[in-house]
Amino acid sequence: MPGVQDALTARIAERAGFQVITCGGYAASAALLGEPDTSQLGMTEMAEHYARICAAVDIPVFGDGDTGFGNVTNVARTIKTYERSGLAGMFIEDQVFPKRCGHMPGKDVIPVTEMAGKLKAALDARSDPDFVIMARTDALSVNGLDDAIERMALYREVGADLLFVEAPGSVDDMRRICTELDGPCLANNIEAGATPLLPARELQEIGYAIMTHPVAVTYAVTKAISELMDTLARDGTTGAVIDRMTTFDDFNDLVGLPGLRGREQEMMDFAEDVVKRRS
Repeated sequence: MPGVQDALTARIAERAGFQVITCGGYAASAALLGEPDTSQLGMTEMAEHYARICAAVDIPVFGDGDTGFGNVTNVARTIKTYERSGLAGMFIEDQVFPKRCGHMPGKDVIPVTEMAGKLKAALDARSDPDFVIMARTDALSVNGLDDAIERMALYREVGADLLFVEAPGSVDDMRRICTELDGPCLANNIEAGATPLLPARELQEIGYAIMTHPVAVTYAVTKAISELMDTLARDGTTGAVIDRMTTFDDFNDLVGLPGLRGREQEMMDFAEDVVKRRS
C-alpha cells in the first residue's frame, strides 16, 4: 500500500498497478503546507484533500485520522466526514494531541481507556461495514513493547479491523507483534526511520498482512525538485536534467487529457444531433 501525497501522485501509483494506496498526515502536511507532521492540518482540510485524491483514482484510498481530532464526539464526526470523502478506510492512534510523526522523539500516549472509547465511537459511527478502521498505538517508544502489545490486543477486542504497532526497533520486536496479536498487522516502512526497512516478501514471512511506504513519494519528490531547481538556478535551463523529466505528451496521458477531450467531443456531437433533429 504505497503512500502518495496528492491526486497526481495517486494517479501515478494507480498507473503502476497498485490496488490500494494511502496518504498520511506527514505527506499531506508536506504537500499542502510545506510543514512537518505535527497536527497542523485540521480534519476538514484532510477530508477535502482525500476527496480530491479519491476522485482522481478508481482504487481504494486509506486515510489518516490522526488522534481523531478530539474526543469521542469528534472521532464520530471524523469517521462520517472521511467516509463522505470517498475513503475506503482510515486509522486512529493513541497519541496525545498534538501528535508527532511516529518516528519522531518526544511522543506521549493517552490512557488506554480513552483510546478504547475513541475506537468504539469510530466503529459505531461508520455507515459502511466495509469501511476499514485500523487502530494504531505509539506506546512502544513511550512505555515499551509489552504495553504496546497489550494495548493493541485490547483495541482488537474492541473491534479494530487492522492493527498497527508503530516504530518497532528490531525484527524480533516485529515477530513478537505479529505472533502475539490475533489480527492482521500493518508494517510501516519509513526510510531512515526507527524500524528495519524490509521488502514486502520478508514482512509477509514475519507475519504482516499489509505494508506501506508512506513518505517515500514525499522524499523522492523533494530530492527530484531540489535537483531541478538547483540546475535551473545554475544553468538557466533544464537541459541537464531533462532526461529525468516526463514529456508533455506522457503527462497529458497520465492526467487523462485524451479521455477528457473525447468526452467533450461526445457531448458536442450529441448536442449537434439534438439540434439537427429539431430543425
